[in-house]
Amino acid sequence: MTAWVLGVDSGGSGLRIALARAGVDGVEPPAGQRRTDEPVRTGPGGIDAGHLLAQLLPAARALLDESAPTARIDAVCVGAAGMATLGGRLRAELPQALAAGLGARRLALAADAVTGYAGALGETPGAVAAAGTGMIALGTELRSWRRADGWGHLLGDCGGGAWIGQRGLEAALRAHDGRSGGSTALLARAEAAFGPVAGLPGQLYPRSDRPAVLASFAPEVARCASGPEADPVAVGILAEAAAQIAGTVAAVCPPGGAGRVALTGGLFRMGAPLTEPLAGELARRLPGAEVVEAAGGPLEGALLIAGRLAFGACRLPADPALLHLVGDRG
Repeated sequence: MTAWVLGVDSGGSGLRIALARAGVDGVEPPAGQRRTDEPVRTGPGGIDAGHLLAQLLPAARALLDESAPTARIDAVCVGAAGMATLGGRLRAELPQALAAGLGARRLALAADAVTGYAGALGETPGAVAAAGTGMIALGTELRSWRRADGWGHLLGDCGGGAWIGQRGLEAALRAHDGRSGGSTALLARAEAAFGPVAGLPGQLYPRSDRPAVLASFAPEVARCASGPEADPVAVGILAEAAAQIAGTVAAVCPPGGAGRVALTGGLFRMGAPLTEPLAGELARRLPGAEVVEAAGGPLEGALLIAGRLAFGACRLPADPALLHLVGDRG
């Protein structure tokens, strides 16, 4: 017995959509994939359901025409950034629209942190840290979710790319001023990237993409923290980032700190200057946890959730904000 399922990952660069055949033992590799280059709009009412559907439905029909012209999609999982706080319109409008447009009777609407968790660890207890421009951790013992951070660059995202970049630029400005805690190495990198640092406030404060601009300086901090002549200020910034990330992961781990821990997101591509101190912090704070490679990403997680939902067997805990399940599950 098999079913056709659709996985959707909606993020800052647009939609990624995959169609796959699922069975009781799991999901097969995707039969086809599509992507769009336009991020789904967000307005006063939250994530724009109509804009998402205008991109999703034609792509899903094209995938069906190519791979299974006579098939019906049994289950869909849409993972979206901002689902927890901005997903009200999606929860209200998508179930009927996807049933009418694709015949799907089962639907999961998930925060991207949940699809990231499912892609990384599947349906097993543990914790996942997702770090890029921001930073969030999600954990479960398969009865409820624990979330920590993900509060944005003004209130949190501690240890993420914007956090690291901001502290690197602060150290550059301290060196420029002659204050303690400055770094001439980071000052040189900042001037190469942005020009004279006296103009930084004018470049940063008015921009709507300020977190991304800050995060663009994080790799420069990592470069300054590398090699035999590593800058001690840069090394210290990444050591503190590692401590922040490990503390956030510890806050969401199942009781006793057991289970598996996976690290996902582009921040960890910075390599040893961050991952080595992070490994030490995780070993110190969570001695009973097993740190593992993520098995997949959010799109793979969306397909896994859709596949399990198609057979009424999803073990990940439902949650009104994080994982909203609709339709016949049994």
